[in-house]
Amino acid sequence: MTPQLLVLRSGSVCDVAAGQSAPRDVLIQEGRIVEVAERVSAPATATEVDASGLHVVPGLIDAHVHVTAGSADLGSQAEESANYVAAQTSTILAGMLRRGFTTVRDVGGADYGLAAAVDEGLWAGPKVHFGGKALSPTGGHGDLRGPGRQVADNHACCPNIATVCDGLDEVRRAARNQLRTGAHHIKLMLSGGVASPTDRVDSMQFSTSEIEAAVEEAANANRYVTGHAYTARAVNRGLRLGVRCIEHGNLIDDESVALFVQHDAYLVPTLVTYEYLHSEGAEAGLPPASQAKVADVLEAGLHALDRAARGGVNIAFGTDLLGRMHRHQSDEFRIRGQVQSAADVLRSATITGAALLGREGELGVIAEGAIADVLLTDGNPLQDTEVLAQPDKHLRMVIQDGRVVHEQG
Repeated sequence: MTPQLLVLRSGSVCDVAAGQSAPRDVLIQEGRIVEVAERVSAPATATEVDASGLHVVPGLIDAHVHVTAGSADLGSQAEESANYVAAQTSTILAGMLRRGFTTVRDVGGADYGLAAAVDEGLWAGPKVHFGGKALSPTGGHGDLRGPGRQVADNHACCPNIATVCDGLDEVRRAARNQLRTGAHHIKLMLSGGVASPTDRVDSMQFSTSEIEAAVEEAANANRYVTGHAYTARAVNRGLRLGVRCIEHGNLIDDESVALFVQHDAYLVPTLVTYEYLHSEGAEAGLPPASQAKVADVLEAGLHALDRAARGGVNIAFGTDLLGRMHRHQSDEFRIRGQVQSAADVLRSATITGAALLGREGELGVIAEGAIADVLLTDGNPLQDTEVLAQPDKHLRMVIQDGRVVHEQG
């Protein structure tokens, strides 16, 4: 689809870095923001949008999603038809875009074909930064076999979020294979998790040498490793070994915070998923063994976010929702607002997310030269987290790559 020539008139443009907003016009051409000023001159062919009374906000970035997770029972989904999973994925992506998420980072499941489908306009949805299949050791968080199943299924076509690999050679081969497909990052399972059937949340996964091998392969390809980890023990080991980003981190300690700062690493909390796994997980298909694990991390999440925020950690926005619970994506703003300012939460979903993706100045800002991913809201998200927590109520327009893709009265 061809980008539109747009001019947004008299909206209150949010400078997320400064935490301020001011009345400005925004000229959008060829999918980019070309001018932000008190008054811009636009060609006669431009479509004018009256943004007076509205806030002009950068498109949102969710840095932890599983867009192929049409069910919370990931083990059963791995047996589904890839075509059926793709149909579910298209619906999940469209919902994310309507909520104002114009870019997402998928950390297990999405591949190059899915990203291309969005880029080429075959599906409506956010731009997808993908890692392909996450890497898991046998019995780890990405090994979705129950205890009685003996053979791991690593076929590339199967809609599994991970691939099982053990030992240096297998880890290197698996990392190289994901990078071969154009993966933007490699994900390692560094500790146990909730959705996996046989591991403990507090277990350690992969050896030191296996983690180092994956970090080396990612660095050789000018990419990075992100790690699924809950406990301080797993988080701290990963950070010391060169893992650039930690997913979840609910049980971090003060040493973790110091290591994040020392290595300029990123933390992606995913608080909303625990709230809804607790209240809706069973209905959404979460197996009983996984339901029992939710309490282990539910209460600790907000404390970890508060600890990291006070310690100056780079914090990106993530949700990690599964199945029908994807509809609660925006609730992460409300939950984080309990311990962070509205401006800080918005930064996590814009400029910090863009930095994690290596796209500073392109995404997460309303500035000349940036990609024209823009939201119009009827409240100020720099002051009130409820504005973005309730998109059905407050989100008036979504512009992606210079095109109006969603509008509501």
